[in-house]
Amino acid sequence: MRRNFSFFMDDDSDELVNRYELYLSGGAPGYFDVDEMEKIADYYLAYGRTKDSMQAIDLGKKLHPTSDALDMKRAKIYLTTGDPKKALRILSNLIEDSDFEVTFMKIEALATLERFQEAFELAKKLIAEENNENIDIICNELAMVFIKDGMFELALELLKIGEEHNPRNIDLLFDIAFCQEQKTMLSDAIQTYKRIIDIDPYAGEAWFNLGQVYFLLNQYNDAIDAYDYALAINEKDTISLIQKGHSHFQLGQWKQAVEMYLEFEQTSSNKWQIWLFIAECYEKMEDFPEALHYYKLSYNEIEDNYDAIVGIAVCLLELELFHESLEYIQKALEIESELADVWIYLAEAKMRLGEYKEALKAYHQAVSIDPNQPDALLEMGNIYMDFADFKTALKYYELAYSFDQTLEFIELFIAVTSYYTKDYDKSTTFLELAIHRNLDAKKLFLELCPGAEEKFLKIAHGLPKE
Repeated sequence: MRRNFSFFMDDDSDELVNRYELYLSGGAPGYFDVDEMEKIADYYLAYGRTKDSMQAIDLGKKLHPTSDALDMKRAKIYLTTGDPKKALRILSNLIEDSDFEVTFMKIEALATLERFQEAFELAKKLIAEENNENIDIICNELAMVFIKDGMFELALELLKIGEEHNPRNIDLLFDIAFCQEQKTMLSDAIQTYKRIIDIDPYAGEAWFNLGQVYFLLNQYNDAIDAYDYALAINEKDTISLIQKGHSHFQLGQWKQAVEMYLEFEQTSSNKWQIWLFIAECYEKMEDFPEALHYYKLSYNEIEDNYDAIVGIAVCLLELELFHESLEYIQKALEIESELADVWIYLAEAKMRLGEYKEALKAYHQAVSIDPNQPDALLEMGNIYMDFADFKTALKYYELAYSFDQTLEFIELFIAVTSYYTKDYDKSTTFLELAIHRNLDAKKLFLELCPGAEEKFLKIAHGLPKE
């Protein structure tokens, strides 16, 4: 059975402590044996009264100066209260240093002092010296010391020793899988969870954890299957329910995701968060009225809800309600002005309202926050070209092209602005690229540059020479 090193209290502790406190107040004579003093110390520790517990140990040592049991209790108190150096000093001086609990506490103290290799070697020595059928349980207990301090590799080595003695210890297998996850040994963790399920097909936690690992590996269909088993075992497992919804979302299965989110919403206290998930699904489906409805539900629940405010703004933009959208964009900027996306939305709204200079200011702000904004840079180039500032337009087109060469008509725009800045070689080069991608590019180029046939010395793909 699993060893328990917690502080122990039995039914007669209250009576014993009352007698002890009466003795301290001088109200009655008394004598307390070692076992009684340990119980008194445990009683105070259970209520967080460290000072009173240590006082009881001090009295116990006066009454029983050779008691190793009281020294062990003092060491345990030091470990509990975060003084491992004192605990280790006491434990190292105990005569019965081969006792299991003494050695176990030494390991705890060494690990707390970050002397992990010493603690690990002592743990292996302790396991080797134990000769009973509970080796797997001992390994599990020892591994928890290292897991607590994030030493997963050492913990895993101890757990593997325990696994050799009892490969069907489910508690131990869960800890193995946990360590494997922490070390990103995800394929190994999957196999361990499957072993647990082979032993106990109704281990809902194993099915859920298996789903989580699949989710981390982007294997969303496998994750959904695992969550389904967890829900079949426990239909009230709401965490599996929402994770199943997230898996459908990642697969682009928006309707199925909405179904899961709506089911989860019925039991959730944080409905505003679920409404955001639902709204985003409807936004992905381009059902903007429905998305707007759920974004507003979330916003009405928490007014400083940045994601809901931005979602409302985007839906209003898509519904061509530009003035209304601006109201929410301004609210978003009041909460967070250092994110490029909201400045992009502001620019788009201003563009649709014909306020091009204001749109340009917003685009500039966006790319100052995040220069890798090819779509924004393209739009900036378009505005400058509309203003007949071809040199500046070319600058932004080339920046956009450096980030994303797949932008529609980007080569054509570079060709046009290069033509107007009299860089005819560059114009010819990019016109050839544009025509290669889209045969209509030649016609569009001549419409945008009506004098090109006369000015070019050489234009590719059939344009006449001068």
